[in-house]
Amino acid sequence: MKTFERLLLNNKAWAEELLMLDANYFTRLSKIQKPEFLWIGCSDSRVPANEITNTEPGEVFVHRNIANLVVPNDLNVLSVLEYAVLVLKVKHVIVCGHYGCGGIRASMQHQELKSINQWLDNIRTTHSANQSELDGMENIDERADRLTELSVEAQVMNLSKTSVVQKAWKDWQQPVLHGWVYRLSDGILKPICIKQPEPGN
Repeated sequence: MKTFERLLLNNKAWAEELLMLDANYFTRLSKIQKPEFLWIGCSDSRVPANEITNTEPGEVFVHRNIANLVVPNDLNVLSVLEYAVLVLKVKHVIVCGHYGCGGIRASMQHQELKSINQWLDNIRTTHSANQSELDGMENIDERADRLTELSVEAQVMNLSKTSVVQKAWKDWQQPVLHGWVYRLSDGILKPICIKQPEPGN
């Protein structure tokens, strides 16, 4: 069997199993989308939003990219944010990084891959802003883990400055912005930071 054919067979088995439990599952799911959460996560295949939060399809609106970045001129993430916040009216936006992130590691080294190298400039800026703290760590794994946390904080800050979030905060005092980091070794999410509108904003 070809590798990709396994995915199609798995899909069929999954759908059949759900229909056995609830004959109207897909009919109901297809008619409404009212997620409370927007998840901005890493493209890493080991960090799937629904699985690690134990949520069902329809509960989390998801955007993923290399190293879970919120780059101010990235139309992809901005379009997802605009739709999630202004149309779906999500109550929470979560930026979730993960320890052991290849994008974080790559940002600490020179990369020959042009597009990725350019994309990771956002993390390098965070690294430069926290140079003294990071240089004080001898262990490269500890340094990478700390940069992961600092980058998540920076992305939450980037989110808070977008016109979409500023408008939503002014109009209805939502969403709350969260920065989390996922640990691959034990499957646990660690809250890093939270940002919400000031009263009267």
